[in-house]
Amino acid sequence: MRASVLLAKDKISIEQRPVPALAADEVLVKVSSVGVCGSDVHYYKEGRIGDFVVEQPLVLGHEAAGTIVAVGAGIATDRIGERVSIEPQHPSATSAETMSGRYNLDPHMEFYATPPVDGAFAEYVKIQSHFAFAVPEEVSDDAAALMEPLSVGIAAARKAGITAGSRVLVAGAGPIGVIAVQVAKAFGATEIFVSDLDEARRQQALEFGATGVIDPRETDIAELNLRVDAFIDASGATPAVLSGLRSVRPGGVVVLVGMGADDIALPIPVIQNNELVITGVFRYANTWPTAIELVRTGRVDLDRMVTGRYGLDQVEEALNASTLSTSLKTIVVPGL
Repeated sequence: MRASVLLAKDKISIEQRPVPALAADEVLVKVSSVGVCGSDVHYYKEGRIGDFVVEQPLVLGHEAAGTIVAVGAGIATDRIGERVSIEPQHPSATSAETMSGRYNLDPHMEFYATPPVDGAFAEYVKIQSHFAFAVPEEVSDDAAALMEPLSVGIAAARKAGITAGSRVLVAGAGPIGVIAVQVAKAFGATEIFVSDLDEARRQQALEFGATGVIDPRETDIAELNLRVDAFIDASGATPAVLSGLRSVRPGGVVVLVGMGADDIALPIPVIQNNELVITGVFRYANTWPTAIELVRTGRVDLDRMVTGRYGLDQVEEALNASTLSTSLKTIVVPGL
């Protein structure tokens, strides 16, 4: 099969690779669509994300969908031909984290496109069968691939406790921020404020359900006294985190999603005196059925977020295009 391989920083090449061999509990998926994530760009541009370092050739891409074309010995053959969305994880079955249902925190996790595990910018991938979720016909291949970033938004909304009547502030109107807006609305939030430095992105947030947008260069968010129930940071920007934290009502929740500085000095009295809950989101767990239903029923629109589609030979173009402020989700189509 053909695969797009990251050989070194800023260097990608098409290689011929063996089609993955299957374990008894795995399925082989012919890849139809793969979303480009910010983490893919980080690996491409910098060769690392925190402690995850690219030390050998790596296939990027973890937002994937396709069609099952073969199954392992322990899987019923009637799954062949099924269109699926891939949850790109392989946790240990017996870790304490997996046993408690928080398998995303498993320290032994094998995750697509996280060194040294190859991802989905290829013609075929394998995955454990229970992480290949059937999608209905009304869900497109691109939307099936984007269930992965949607799952990040669902995980964030669950952590934030968003429910009917919630008031929410989201920092960052990139792909995850826009998804967070859609999920918050689907979960019942009635006021959703979004802050972003870029005017085009603020406009996108409004188009996807934000009830108000803020330019933090012109307005000190902390002085608006928003008193939101939840703040979701999808920017990773230290000033956004600090101003958002001061915008939460007493007893509210702060959810950190964006990747930013390793260390931030936090206003401890604000946290203590308001009994704020501050938590992070690391990937997701048990989100795919919810994601599929949100898309199937039209409560979340992933297709409208697609701003570019590229073939396997154009992965570098796709990675570069995804950094533009006018881009929301760039898709790689191996068969294009």
